[in-house]
Amino acid sequence: MNPKLLEPEIQEFIIKNEGIPATQLALKKNPFPYIEWTEVINQVAARGKAKTKLPTWYTAKNIIYPSKTSVEQTSSEVAARYKASLISGHSLIDLTGGFGIDDYYFSKKVNEVAHCELNLELSAIAAHNFKELGADNIQCVPGDSTDALRLLNRQWDWLYIDPSRRHDAKGKVFMLKDCLPDVPYLLDFYFRFAHNIMIKTAPLLDISAGLRELHSVKAIHVVAINNEVKELLWILEKGYKGSPMLETIDINKGAENTFATIMGTEAEAQYGLPKKYLYEPNSAIMKSGAFNTVSVHFSIEKLHQHSHLYTSDKHIAFPGRCFAVNNIVPYTKAEIKKHIEGKKMNISTRNFPLSADELQKKWKIKDGGDIYAFFTTNRQNEKIVLLCAKI
Repeated sequence: MNPKLLEPEIQEFIIKNEGIPATQLALKKNPFPYIEWTEVINQVAARGKAKTKLPTWYTAKNIIYPSKTSVEQTSSEVAARYKASLISGHSLIDLTGGFGIDDYYFSKKVNEVAHCELNLELSAIAAHNFKELGADNIQCVPGDSTDALRLLNRQWDWLYIDPSRRHDAKGKVFMLKDCLPDVPYLLDFYFRFAHNIMIKTAPLLDISAGLRELHSVKAIHVVAINNEVKELLWILEKGYKGSPMLETIDINKGAENTFATIMGTEAEAQYGLPKKYLYEPNSAIMKSGAFNTVSVHFSIEKLHQHSHLYTSDKHIAFPGRCFAVNNIVPYTKAEIKKHIEGKKMNISTRNFPLSADELQKKWKIKDGGDIYAFFTTNRQNEKIVLLCAKI
């Protein structure tokens, strides 16, 4: 961390040049000869990335940022706030502290937080920012987290870890055992220091695969923000032997749409032809794979085993998009020409042989408007198009 970045004239420059591309700033002469120009440019770019994702950091004074890429990859404040809502007790140790967004929110729920970070510069940046933000109950421990656990040698109420999905030899990886650190291998070691463990993984990790690699999983949270799955949270409890709870949440404009079920419970979906209303699950439910449970829980019918669209005659509150079905069009050349070709509509496909782009091109469909067209397959294996209005 370069303390010269905190010079008042440099901080003023960073704020005043918000929004100017780094490539454009790079062409200018460095007005601060006592510091590398690239360091200043990086602060402008990284602060710009933080504006909507990290508003607390963005509005605070004398904040130092790591690389723009690090800011892009860190948790958002919305996601960090949700993670903090899942913990309780007095203490937590974060083995992969990074920029410290999660720990800042953890520090509001527990009395003491240890922020471990292998990158010494990033550890120093986080420590400085915590001080500026008034998070005085966070202790920064630079170096390897395994060494930190042994060195501190104490019990924590929670252990949190976000294993890196980039491996020096294998590149980008999708199995927990290939991440750094190797959580499945170290799990029993971790449980020597904490009764409860929270693991954050990328949305690409298959839930079934994760369950095969881990033990003592009490709950899995699928977290989406604005209908985009951002992370999976695995809650582990030492000695837990039961079936894990599967919880989905979509945080959209401050509202939270949630759904929960116990993994492993058998559910038999009801199937039916399209009725008055159509329901499309949000991305968190789609990631969870609990498609049959959705049908049973909400007493609505699936259109087809593989379509993952639901229908009912009575409108219900649903964690996803809801539509009124105005017309059911058989997917035949004559019917498509009559009702769809050349018209303006929003296309979605579910269990259909052609993609939305292919359909748009084939039938000269213009994108947009108030009509939502779902190209799908019904329970009788017939290709149909549902023309709907969004509710």
